[in-house]
Amino acid sequence: MWSSVLFGVAGFCVAIQIAAQPLPRADESRGKLLYTTHCIACHNTQVHWRAKRAVTDWTTLKLQVRYWQRQGGLAWSETDMGEVARYLNALYYGFEPDGDTVTM
Repeated sequence: MWSSVLFGVAGFCVAIQIAAQPLPRADESRGKLLYTTHCIACHNTQVHWRAKRAVTDWTTLKLQVRYWQRQGGLAWSETDMGEVARYLNALYYGFEPDGDTVTM
């Protein structure tokens, strides 16, 4: 009997710990996760701010994300590429999306 009570209390404590975990912040998106996992090693902030950058608007941003994920052999989904483009746009560029902010 005491073991089942102890087991119940332990389960309750674990449930409380899980529930108490903070929710991910808005900037901890899938786009950020993909970019920091696969791209940041070569693409530091300077690549986004250099004078002759390839990205000049929302369309070229999406094209560059598509190009570099292909070069990296990442095989991201359309949604993944859209999420990375949206993350980079929010972080560096601030372009007006063409209405299709998730898929490419």
